[in-house]
Amino acid sequence: MAEAAGSVSSIKKTIQNYSDIGVALLMILVIVMMVIPLPTWLIDIFLSFNITLGVVTLLVTFYVKRALDLSIFPTLLLIATLFRLSLNVSTTRLILLTGNPGQLIEAFGNFVVGGDYVVGIIMFLILVIIQMMVITKGAERVSEVAARFTLDAMPGKQMSIDADLNSGTIDEQGAKQRRMEVQKEADFYGAMDGASKFVKGDAIAGLIITTINIIGGLSLGVFRQGLELGAAAQKYSLLTVGDGLVGQIPSLLMSTAMGVIVTRAAASSELGPDLIAAFTKYPRPLYIGSGMLFALAIIPGLPTVPFMFLGLLTGLMGYSVSREAAVQAITAEEHAAGGAGPGPGAAPAAPAAAPGGAPGAPGAPEEKPAPASPEDVMKLLTVEPMEAEIGYAIIPLIDPAQGGDMLDRIGTIRKQMAVEMGIVVPPIRIRDNIQIKPTEYILRVKGAEAGRGELLPDHYLAMNTGGVEEELIGVPTKEPAFGLPALWIAPDLRDKAEAMGYTVVDAPSVLATHLSEVIRKNGAELLTRQEVQKLTDMVKESAPAVVEELLASLSLGEIQKVLQNLIREQVPIRDLVTIFEALADYGKMSRSVDFLTERARESLSRLISLKIQGPDGVITAATLSPNWEQKIMAGVDGDLTRGWQLNMDPREVQKMIAAISRAMDDMAVKNLPPVLLVHPDVRLIVRRLIEGAIANIFVVSYNEIVHGVQIKTVGMVE
Repeated sequence: MAEAAGSVSSIKKTIQNYSDIGVALLMILVIVMMVIPLPTWLIDIFLSFNITLGVVTLLVTFYVKRALDLSIFPTLLLIATLFRLSLNVSTTRLILLTGNPGQLIEAFGNFVVGGDYVVGIIMFLILVIIQMMVITKGAERVSEVAARFTLDAMPGKQMSIDADLNSGTIDEQGAKQRRMEVQKEADFYGAMDGASKFVKGDAIAGLIITTINIIGGLSLGVFRQGLELGAAAQKYSLLTVGDGLVGQIPSLLMSTAMGVIVTRAAASSELGPDLIAAFTKYPRPLYIGSGMLFALAIIPGLPTVPFMFLGLLTGLMGYSVSREAAVQAITAEEHAAGGAGPGPGAAPAAPAAAPGGAPGAPGAPEEKPAPASPEDVMKLLTVEPMEAEIGYAIIPLIDPAQGGDMLDRIGTIRKQMAVEMGIVVPPIRIRDNIQIKPTEYILRVKGAEAGRGELLPDHYLAMNTGGVEEELIGVPTKEPAFGLPALWIAPDLRDKAEAMGYTVVDAPSVLATHLSEVIRKNGAELLTRQEVQKLTDMVKESAPAVVEELLASLSLGEIQKVLQNLIREQVPIRDLVTIFEALADYGKMSRSVDFLTERARESLSRLISLKIQGPDGVITAATLSPNWEQKIMAGVDGDLTRGWQLNMDPREVQKMIAAISRAMDDMAVKNLPPVLLVHPDVRLIVRRLIEGAIANIFVVSYNEIVHGVQIKTVGMVE
């Protein structure tokens, strides 16, 4: 036995050593068959080999566990297609010249289709339609989609490998091996996308060749050999159909093999065990199928024995599956009772605290369980106040187990927003999303996209803040928070970039900055009525009289709208006692939100003055000319206490916006904060007119400047 195994091994090694010569001879043979007539016995051998190749290739695809295990398949598909077409040329020559293409073709023409060329033509057309419209078209689509997703995922996979290498999870040799696998996978699916066109073209060519053979055979039989039309059709059509069937059956097998190899992307084992596992996982479908088969068996006119036998077999399978599941459940309970820990594959418990100590913190990327009942589906209707969707290449920045500190940064951001703006940012849910690029992230506020960007985790973002003329080598991009032109540079260029004057930040800082800006811009949306209730309860503990007087005049919704207006203009609401006192005083005069917002701003004059004054304590601002202020007041119907409406010429409005924009640009060039000083009666109106056209501008009134602060005007907006 050992000697036989050794001889087989030596034969296999010899074949491998001379395989390149065999492939070269095969390609030469393909060319020879197209130009030189071959004897019929050799044609029979080649046709039998073609069928064998198709069968073996199809069977091999059942046993591969990964597509890369058969990475030679696209080339094999091309060689088999050329070999099959050359055989078509040779058999066509023999059919038309001698009428004797070999024993195999005659057997298919006489025995397989029963000597009836009409039946043969129908069978041939059915095979071609199945191959072209079903198998080849589906496999082509799967190959195209797989190639696209594989190529899109390559940068993220490469960065994941680099991250594992930098963290010491793998060594240089392991990283090299994984990079090669990623490259091979991309090359394989790209090649399969193109190879699918070979099979489709082969089917079309087979149909055309068969049609030409029938027409040519009828012409030769009738006009040259003097046969009757029926006799010529019987002779040449049978041979042509036999030739077509001999060629299309291996082609159909190769098409099926292609479909199997590209659709088994998520396979974990061989095809047979996967199929058995899929159909024997749940007993209930087997019981239902068994009952349906028994019902069909008792219907008059239907065959009883086949349905009865299949129903009994399906029921036994369901019973076996349910019994096995019960045994496994009992075994698991025994292990649990014995104090056994979680088995292999058990997920770790999720953290229950948010950054900063708040429950429900953003944890590692998680997946929602599939809804099992209407009650579970209702939970899916909940919209998160804030969430971040990330590609899988960014997960190492989030996951503490992989060294990510983004959760700590988010906790710091929430504390910072509470100190700066006086708002409590709700927990930020972080989820992975395979539908976006691996390096991309999306920030959402109440389900709507509020920001998007890309990160290269192992690179640094270098921004030219002005004055740097020398350029760096990197990947051009834009800083996501402010839209500034920037470059992603390699870590070894960081010191050089900083020495040249670039502002250099790492990827987590880029995400944290963008998140902070999104919170600042959308802070008003995050201040819900429930949060306002919590704030009033907090103030009530220290100043109950203020809250009681406030709630006697205004509703919770009106208080919420005033606070949202303040946040929308970047006015901190941390001093809630002062704000509530102003609202309690003026809420008795009017419940207009605009009127109350202006009075609340005036009560926070000290805070607003500190926010817009420079390091020297001087407020530098541009002023709006009295002409513009008079035009605005003349165009206002009503007032803030009862409601107002602006009836002003749109052209005049556009002129005013353009003039203010030019003044703010001049201040930005001088590195001054964009502050516009206006009359108290028109402040809110001016702000509403320009807020959609000019961003990051502070529109303040004279009443909002605290006494004693020096004001320096840089010009008047005419």
